[in-house]
Amino acid sequence: MTTPRPVPEDLDTLLAEVRGCRVCAASLPLGPRPVLRAAASARLLLIGQAPGTKVHASGRPWTDASGDRLRQWLDLDSATFYDTRRIAIVPMGFCYPGVLPRGGDRPPRPECAPLWHPRIGAALPRVALTVLIGQYAQARYLGARRRRTLTETVAAWRDYLPGFFAIPHPSWRTLGWQRRNPWFDEELLPELRRLVHALVEAE
Repeated sequence: MTTPRPVPEDLDTLLAEVRGCRVCAASLPLGPRPVLRAAASARLLLIGQAPGTKVHASGRPWTDASGDRLRQWLDLDSATFYDTRRIAIVPMGFCYPGVLPRGGDRPPRPECAPLWHPRIGAALPRVALTVLIGQYAQARYLGARRRRTLTETVAAWRDYLPGFFAIPHPSWRTLGWQRRNPWFDEELLPELRRLVHALVEAE
């Protein structure tokens, strides 16, 4: 006798619950404003880090220079990138976490992913590829399969297919990294774009 699989939650109801989350409100310098987008029909899932101040202000993920670079990497225009029917965007932390003492944003709040990601993932049954953007997403989803450094993890991108694709976070700091690692543009990006387009253009 097999155990029946649990019925996925209604995604719209779940997203409303996420957007009302106040679990770590006392630790958020700008207050809670969970930012994520998803629809049950999405075939591609993007998991990044956490919103910056511009994304916090807009309430829309990747509305900053990093988002421009990510869309260029994926070869997607804004209309396609923000089409929730095709692409779900679920960061590791849903709210702006603040600034480190020496500059740069703090890591994603540790409460978000354990609390929400399993439920959201279960409500996205059609996702065929999850792009892990940066070390925090890779640490959670690759676990012991992750390599010693981010560069080594990204260089091993073939090992995580077909379910996952590991890339660095597209911040301005990545520009120098790209120049030092030409295989990223020459080998990785063409394959990433091919897989992404195959999913978002499928009926």
